[in-house]
Amino acid sequence: MATPNNFQLSGNAIHVGYTTTGIDGNPHFSYHDAFRSLSFTGDEIETVETALGNVVSVRIVMTIDAGSTSFSVLIPRIDIEPNQHARVRTEGITTIHRFSLIQALNHGQLDQYTVTPLHGSANILVF
Repeated sequence: MATPNNFQLSGNAIHVGYTTTGIDGNPHFSYHDAFRSLSFTGDEIETVETALGNVVSVRIVMTIDAGSTSFSVLIPRIDIEPNQHARVRTEGITTIHRFSLIQALNHGQLDQYTVTPLHGSANILVF
């Protein structure tokens, strides 16, 4: 058994591709929704191991003075045979991080979450 390194997931007009390591040795992440098509590599991708599985996050909107938006996907633990694939059901989380240059406006809940069910497949890519 082995751990997959390639995930293709979609749900509610969001499409995500995540490879834990590419031919260049770096992770790669692609994000597509109705408004944008983005690609990330290396340090642009944050991966945190948790009890939920790995949480993989990227910034999909950056602003200087109003906050940002990130997208995170929960990557569950999976074991598969080489040359096989596994079906995956998981969650994507879009987070709006509110921020203001006026310090008095930075109070209360500063992060808003939208959870999107995702499904797709995981497999092992050989480079």
